[in-house]
Amino acid sequence: MERFLPPAKVPRPLVIVTPLLESHIQAAISCSKQHGMQLRVRSGGHDYEGLSYISYQAPFVIVDLVNFQSIDIDVENSTAWVQAGATIGQLYYTIAKKSPTLGFSAGVCPTVGVGGHFSGGGYGMMSRNYGIAADNIIDARLIDVNGRILDRKSMGEDLFWAIRGGGAASFGVVIAWHIKLLSVPETVTVFTVNRTLEQNATKIVHRWQSIAEKIDEKLLLRLFLSRENSSQYGKETVQASFVTLYLGGVDTLLPLMQQNFPELGLVRSDCIEMSWIDSILYFAGYSGEPLEILANRTSSRTGTYFKGKSDYVTEPISETGLESIWKRFLEYPEEMNQMQFSPYGGRLSEVSATATPFPHRAGTLYSIHYGVWWTEPGENALNRYLRAIRRFYRFMTPYVTKNPRSAYLNYRDLDIGVNNRGNTSYEQASNWGLKYYGINFERLVHVKTKVDPGNFFRNEQSIPPL
Repeated sequence: MERFLPPAKVPRPLVIVTPLLESHIQAAISCSKQHGMQLRVRSGGHDYEGLSYISYQAPFVIVDLVNFQSIDIDVENSTAWVQAGATIGQLYYTIAKKSPTLGFSAGVCPTVGVGGHFSGGGYGMMSRNYGIAADNIIDARLIDVNGRILDRKSMGEDLFWAIRGGGAASFGVVIAWHIKLLSVPETVTVFTVNRTLEQNATKIVHRWQSIAEKIDEKLLLRLFLSRENSSQYGKETVQASFVTLYLGGVDTLLPLMQQNFPELGLVRSDCIEMSWIDSILYFAGYSGEPLEILANRTSSRTGTYFKGKSDYVTEPISETGLESIWKRFLEYPEEMNQMQFSPYGGRLSEVSATATPFPHRAGTLYSIHYGVWWTEPGENALNRYLRAIRRFYRFMTPYVTKNPRSAYLNYRDLDIGVNNRGNTSYEQASNWGLKYYGINFERLVHVKTKVDPGNFFRNEQSIPPL
């Protein structure tokens, strides 16, 4: 994340520990406690606000799990042990090498670290059929504040519940996850269909809101909104891109789409049949590349600065509301590069809102991810683009959830609230905690109070003890 590289004014760690053994992590915890240092645990280093490798409460130490990348696939029992330092790309690649009909439900970007992604929820292109990553975790190995290595049985169900969507960094250091692998068909179908405002995008997007959460759970219709050059008069327009995975073949998909979403005008030539693992490459932008590219831990995006934010929607936005959004999108290009709408429903709605700390279940139509990118270095540019995306976020207030205005933990956003330096009250932490966790925030605080009453594992948005 270029935002946090020199000459950015962010604190540097006193030391970076790259443990080879679990005992090295235990020693780092013990030493940090003795010397009053904060601990940051980095798996993939993909935290939007850099909290896995930055502390504004210096001095601090980074424990980098780069050497904890082991992945052990048990095809017979459809399970796997995945060490927290592996990436989801490495996991997908390793599963595919073992079986063509097993997969896992997690995110799209292959360089995301398993440790943080799973502990924050883990939404992906199969989540409407299989739930999020956290819904498919069956055990874990965690080192607690006292240096004990715990599994599900020894940590107890409260702590095991908390780390599956509540952000494990508040509770200890997850070493490995035991996950349930999922049966995927030999053939899946993908498509990307683009529609501009001149091609009736407003009515199509409005209709999408009504069907994307209700349609067959094997189908996930993701929607990206971006600015593109219009074919008319050379002006810019808004383009809606429907980027989709269907867990089945095109012969079943086409009648399903024609019945439920004829407005999109999907035709057979739009669709591509492929294996599940090839769909991983497709959505990551690596179509045609060898599978081995999924094991590459280095992001291809360099020299680019980024800020992301998120929202949830429970009531469809009217056509008039959508037109207001398009107008804002085009008039203030520095505020936003892309909006991503991710549908819920299906398995996501069938799981109770309290089954894991991830509360965005029944009643959620879709999430919105806002992203702004820029290449201009320097603090002036940083502040200008941060102010811009915050303006757009304020503009969206009438269209999204309220009391609280919800957010997704894995799209970390310090704008929604931060802890005090040192100890933070329940009331202050509620400013951001209720937005990520809703009704689950109070239980997370009670678990934290039980397992880490001294608040050793803390950061700018960690769960506080009572």
